[in-house]
Amino acid sequence: MTDETPLAAELDRRRRRLLFRATHRGTHESDLLIGGFVGARLARLTLAEIEALETLLETPDPVLADWLTGREAIPPEAETPLLRAMVAACANPTERNSS
Repeated sequence: MTDETPLAAELDRRRRRLLFRATHRGTHESDLLIGGFVGARLARLTLAEIEALETLLETPDPVLADWLTGREAIPPEAETPLLRAMVAACANPTERNSS
């Protein structure tokens, strides 16, 4: 028997799924940019951040890559604190895998 609550078990399942989705985007570059950011922070994400990340990962890879690299501006309706943190981490690779 485990001491894990149903909510904790569900959050753990969602975190594992998010890590897989972040590291299997379709291009090696996106896997590194997104997967590195997510892998470094996943254990500390709040429920709201997990939900924001789940929504963000629905964004097509080319669109997300353009936002992360600054080739395209992030539309106001898509801009979230999590996405801003991801953009900042991509601009500063030493920050990407820390924090």
